[in-house]
Amino acid sequence: VQLQAFGGGLVQARDSLRLSCAAAGRTFSSYTVGWFRQAPGKEREFVVSSSVGSVYYADSVKGRFIISRDNTKNTVFLQMKSLKPEDTAVYYCAAGSRRLSTITTMTAPLSYDYWGQGTLVTVSS
Repeated sequence: VQLQAFGGGLVQARDSLRLSCAAAGRTFSSYTVGWFRQAPGKEREFVVSSSVGSVYYADSVKGRFIISRDNTKNTVFLQMKSLKPEDTAVYYCAAGSRRLSTITTMTAPLSYDYWGQGTLVTVSS
């Protein structure tokens, strides 16, 4: 499965932005999909994960970000609103063939088999 993330850009605080992650090579409607991000000088951190029957958001984005899928287009979206400067990071989409149901597994990068190349989101104050 090849993943390609796009949609990043430069926005102002309180703006909205939608990221997309397109998958090629296999239909991944049953896959677990997630978004992670990495800010400059920081480690990669979990943002959100969607598995069959489970969705989990990091506390820092809960209520502001929404993950969704369009299985007809093999694409996952991350709708981000009320953006803050601390949301500035490279955003990565990830996918895994296993169904994940615990917070520990859903938030762990090692649970995901495939990664996109990342798309930069910069939020100015």
